[in-house]
Amino acid sequence: MSEPTRLLEVAELDLVFEPARWAFAERRAASISAHWTRLRKSKPTLFNGRVLLLGRRVIESRPDGALKLRGAFFETDYADFLAWSEFGCPGEPVDNCFSMAALRGADGAFLLGEMAPHTFSAGQIYFPAGTPDPTDVFDGKVDLDASARRELFEETGVKAGETTIAPGWTLAFAPQRIACMKLMTLAVPAARIKERIDSFLAQDPHAEFSRMHIVRGPGDIDETRVPIFVASYLREAFAQRSVG
Repeated sequence: MSEPTRLLEVAELDLVFEPARWAFAERRAASISAHWTRLRKSKPTLFNGRVLLLGRRVIESRPDGALKLRGAFFETDYADFLAWSEFGCPGEPVDNCFSMAALRGADGAFLLGEMAPHTFSAGQIYFPAGTPDPTDVFDGKVDLDASARRELFEETGVKAGETTIAPGWTLAFAPQRIACMKLMTLAVPAARIKERIDSFLAQDPHAEFSRMHIVRGPGDIDETRVPIFVASYLREAFAQRSVG
């Protein structure tokens, strides 16, 4: 049984980039290479770029009483990251900390994408997201807000400037994952934006998403394909809406 997801509201992300050697990647280099070779046979379009993983991290209180996540990222190969995930996340504590654009229509319904067959997570359904990479580093800081905006546009064609962006973040803690949810609300109903995004996706044979899904309430959550941390976020969002 999967461990439950813990949700936490924070006002700020204070994340830096600190170059560091990763003992796991060095110690398991041969098995990582073999694992990547096997993956490439089944998913030939996979690209071994560079990604950022979170090493040390802590939740702190600011002088105003609000919470913030403070931590440091290091850089490694995508192949290292995938092998680490597949091998059970061994070694010293490390988190895949990433941002997700929690896209919501004016009618309160959320829009999630279904990962395309050529991707590593084929068939899974979640918000526009991606493991941060070196392009998300600015003056030594890792900017997950910029990462969320970039992923939203690359994966859906929607610009963050078209949305109303909520302050702060909802952090969803799952084993070796910290999903940083940034709520972005459009001024039009979800069905209308779904048509637009699906049209955008149809023009690109290499799109990350194959199609969009509308989630109007807990009953629309596909528990078999929506990751537990995304499902937890959605259930909490709908619960708050019903209370409000």
